[in-house]
Amino acid sequence: MTHGPTDTPDDMRDGPSRPARMDVRVTGDDLRTRTARERTQSRLLVLSAGFFGLFGAVALKLATATVIMPMAPEQRQIAPQVPPIPRSDPKGMLAGDFALPQVHRASVTDRNGQVLAISLPVAQVYANPQEMIDAQDTARKLRTVLPALDEAELIRRLSTKKQFVYLARDISPIQEVAINNLGIPGIYFEPGERRHYPLGRVAAHILGAVDIDDHGVAGIERSMDKRLDRDRTPLRLSLDVRIQAVVRDELAAAKDLFQAIGACAIVMDVNTGEIIAMVSLPDYDANDFGRADPDARFNRAVTGMYEPGSTFKLQTAAMALQLGVAHPWDRFSSIPIHIGRFTIADMKSDHFAPWLTLNEVMAYSSNPAAAHMALDVGAQRQQEWLRGMGFFAPVPIELPEAGRPIVPQMRNWGISTVMTVGFGHGVAEPPLAIVRGTAATVNGGILLHPTLMARDGEQPDDTAPLTPAVADGAAPTLTPAVLTTPETTETTNAASMPGATRVISPEISALLRRILRLDVTKGTGKTAESPGYFVGGKTGTAEKIGPHGGYLKHVNIAAFTSIFPMNAPHYAVYVMLDSPKATPQTHGWTTAAWNAAPTVSKIVTRVGPMLGLFPNTANPQAVEDALAIPLEPAVPHGYRPLGPGNDPGDPRNLPKATAHEAAHTASATQTPRARLHAARAEQASSGRPTHPEVRG
Repeated sequence: MTHGPTDTPDDMRDGPSRPARMDVRVTGDDLRTRTARERTQSRLLVLSAGFFGLFGAVALKLATATVIMPMAPEQRQIAPQVPPIPRSDPKGMLAGDFALPQVHRASVTDRNGQVLAISLPVAQVYANPQEMIDAQDTARKLRTVLPALDEAELIRRLSTKKQFVYLARDISPIQEVAINNLGIPGIYFEPGERRHYPLGRVAAHILGAVDIDDHGVAGIERSMDKRLDRDRTPLRLSLDVRIQAVVRDELAAAKDLFQAIGACAIVMDVNTGEIIAMVSLPDYDANDFGRADPDARFNRAVTGMYEPGSTFKLQTAAMALQLGVAHPWDRFSSIPIHIGRFTIADMKSDHFAPWLTLNEVMAYSSNPAAAHMALDVGAQRQQEWLRGMGFFAPVPIELPEAGRPIVPQMRNWGISTVMTVGFGHGVAEPPLAIVRGTAATVNGGILLHPTLMARDGEQPDDTAPLTPAVADGAAPTLTPAVLTTPETTETTNAASMPGATRVISPEISALLRRILRLDVTKGTGKTAESPGYFVGGKTGTAEKIGPHGGYLKHVNIAAFTSIFPMNAPHYAVYVMLDSPKATPQTHGWTTAAWNAAPTVSKIVTRVGPMLGLFPNTANPQAVEDALAIPLEPAVPHGYRPLGPGNDPGDPRNLPKATAHEAAHTASATQTPRARLHAARAEQASSGRPTHPEVRG
């Protein structure tokens, strides 16, 4: 078959074949896609270059540190900053290199370094239940270390949907290691610390307590809170735990024997003001402060306010002697004083004369005679004396619980107040205030600031010469020279102590020491004697105020304040029993001579050797002769002593006390509610005083 010329295509006729031309159309979407692809490729190239540069720098740094310029071995960190808990036998950790975590609160020690309070590292155990594999198995394992945990409660907590639940608090480092060694997933630890008091009840009232955040809430823990937090150096107290334990032992025995509802005892260095022991009963375990009974937490030594009773007669005598109002040979009437229905009398007066010398007033503890002595001084000077002795303000001590004394208002300080305060009624003071005042009468006349801090470097020289009359072993003649001639030496250099104030002259202080010794050798304090220690002191028995006003019969505060040894005063010992009961041995009596005084004797006998003081058995008679003072001193020639016909303080020569004064004196230490009852009773009786008879 042949084709015509017209059948041959043009491209075939023009020679060899050529590619066919095609028309290609590009839409806008295609252009945008192509542009985006090119932009992405560019970014990937830049990102890849950045990664290569970064890893190259890291590789170069590693090569430099390990190959090119390695660190010296001693410069390398050989342990992580937070070391892992060692997986070892918990009992073996204490013998290994395991170091307990640091605690931030300083410990507290006694004067000899015995630890009283210390913070221990502990941990809180918590869990993330979402990471638990088997709640029951976990609970079972945890109880092998913490058997006190309740298994059912553990399972319940570990089965919740929460991510955080507490399991146990305040576990020890040993327990922490043991739990960690169990290898339980989802168990974690939170570090902490817990305050611990190794001696439990011993010194609990002094140490106080801390809260859950380790901030002090009572006692030394509170008053020294900032010091304990900022300085890890142990805080050294003036306490001696040996003395503290003995005092607590004897006081607890006396409290039980006489069935008292409370008691307290204090031992203080009269030359430095250091508190060597302070006990208040009932007490509590310092490790369980939060659950202690409020009555047990009550510190009777500084917070309790008690009428001092006849222990306050020491202040009346010191005041009268120092002001020159009275002398040892002056006599005061012991005949009962009647002001309306208000009567001042003695519990037992058939064994002494109607008129007593000052020495006899102290030895026999006569209330009317002390009232006469106070009247001779007068209201204004009595107030000034008591204020100067610190009886109108809280005792300066490192305990926030120190309370404010209860005293009558100055505008109501009338005749009846002067008299009752003169023998220790109508005011209420903390026992530590009585101890402080007693110390000032015998240490050369220096009123000290009591302290619970050890006074290193501030100790007086124990070898300082004593008052010549005592040191030489010869009693001085009781002449005006004894009271007016300044002595060249003092008993101690207590005046160098911080906050010390002279309140009594050295010669009057020397005289008061002999008067206090007389109370033990021939007066009401005979049962306080401890052979070889020459104890001196003063008994004090005060009837308690009832809940509705007035004094309760045969319900007493019995106290004995003492110093030993009186030839070289060093320590004050005070014992108080609240509402003691009579025993067959006391023949029905509940006064201090039958309970508080013998307790002091037992304490002195036991603690003396611990304090480095041993009974004098070499020349006891020589010391007794030096301390001796007659009950009835001879009147110096030319002196007209106070007594019958010469008694400026005789109430018959004074304006009659009003019913208001008598009622006020009776209610001076009552609570506001009791005062309200007393006021209503007074109104109901047409203004007649409701105060019952006071028999000291």
